[in-house]
Amino acid sequence: MRLENDPTRPAAARSDPAAAVERPLDILLIDDEPGLREPLAQYFSRNQCRVVSASDAAAARKALASHKFDLVILDIMMPGEDGLSLCRYIAERLHVPVILLTARNEDADRIVGLEIGADDYVVKPFNPRELLARARAIIRRAHALPPSMRVAAAKSVRFGAWTLKTVRRELVGEDGVVVPLTSREFKLLQIFLAHPNVILKRDVLLDLAQGREAAPFDRSIDNQVSRLRRKIEPNVKTPQYIRTVWGGGYTFVADIEEQ
Repeated sequence: MRLENDPTRPAAARSDPAAAVERPLDILLIDDEPGLREPLAQYFSRNQCRVVSASDAAAARKALASHKFDLVILDIMMPGEDGLSLCRYIAERLHVPVILLTARNEDADRIVGLEIGADDYVVKPFNPRELLARARAIIRRAHALPPSMRVAAAKSVRFGAWTLKTVRRELVGEDGVVVPLTSREFKLLQIFLAHPNVILKRDVLLDLAQGREAAPFDRSIDNQVSRLRRKIEPNVKTPQYIRTVWGGGYTFVADIEEQ
């Protein structure tokens, strides 16, 4: 597998105005193809990134256990444990941003990847400069948020008649019945629970929930809120928890108890 604008070409032809002017990034690169993994690691290293490479999920798990990374770049198609399984583990346990790489340009793969917690999705072949720009954008968004705007990581959170068990990703009612949540519903609820009684604008919610900026007339976050309301609200017509702030976004109204 070759990259577009191959970074192995002579240095004189590699003038890159996107070269890092920010702090070095710690990146875990996971791909079973050395023809892609090695030149891409070299390119990132030349642009002030510290790169740890892994050829499969087993090696990646060892690296994740011993290092703290700013970002994971992860190939979907690998022998053994595939990238989607590893992405789910990273999103649920480590909360490290993930960019998925794949040779397949299919909507189903992209949607599944984003549903399980990936922050972005890049189809091979790609321009390494674009990948670096996307990586920096994702990390900037993550670190630009003040502590009060980051997702809480409590193991269990109670609000009203509900308990969210974050490790198991379960929403449990007072009667003990588990209400299933999709990955996006779970992440959105986590965000609301981390910021009770705070007005969260639509573009902020979209950035936190999906790692991307809102496009004009983008109503995807409203659709997600509607689906979540149907699961937690006693009456969706008069929401008790997720209230609309007209012209502003949403605010989550509840007393929160972290455990």
